[in-house]
Amino acid sequence: MEFQRKNILVAGGSAGIGLSLVKMLCANGANVYVVSRSASDEWDESVRHIPLDVTANVAAMNGALPETLHGFVYSIGSINLKPFARLTDEDFLNDFNLNVLGAAKLIQQALKPLKTAKGASIVLISSVAAQTGMPYHASIAAAKGAVEGLALSLAAELAAQQIRVNVVAPSLTDTQLAQNLLSTPEKREASAKRHPTGKYGQPEDISHAIGFLLSDQSSWMTGQVIGIDGGLGKLRLI
Repeated sequence: MEFQRKNILVAGGSAGIGLSLVKMLCANGANVYVVSRSASDEWDESVRHIPLDVTANVAAMNGALPETLHGFVYSIGSINLKPFARLTDEDFLNDFNLNVLGAAKLIQQALKPLKTAKGASIVLISSVAAQTGMPYHASIAAAKGAVEGLALSLAAELAAQQIRVNVVAPSLTDTQLAQNLLSTPEKREASAKRHPTGKYGQPEDISHAIGFLLSDQSSWMTGQVIGIDGGLGKLRLI
């Protein structure tokens, strides 16, 4: 995938899937802008960092963006797993604010330069749990379901501006967010066995799919929710 002279904005590019994506984009010639609370010493020196907390006021971001944006990825999220009876209003609100409202606010700020590109791509990240019932996932599944609804609505609304909007929905991926779920060899083995492919995800599995959705090779794709989940969302091996 080639991204020469393409300006790509990544929200949450300092760790996990976002960091993997930033590295891949830089290696393929993109001009990368990253919105995050902290920088990463693993970034290429060409990365432009926009320090920002997406749960706060994001208006300052607008002045830091280029006149044209060819792509935007919201790679900020949470894994909040609790029995339903223990979930509080704050849990639901925090997950919604981080996963849904944060994405909506940044898209609003980036909308003008995305329209200027006359052929831009937005990619949001959901979860296999949004469409596959899983215990203890009520809050995060509700938030990620809202992410998918937001994306489908925007895909329809922004089509006339030549802005595509798609979603990737991963299963368990080996990132810092999932460290408690993969903290022992036993947990890793059990997690791998839950997936029809016999393994849990790696950040590159997701970032490569995002890269395709950002690229010109996917120019006829919009309004899609794509499971990158080792088959967990659709397959049952008996």
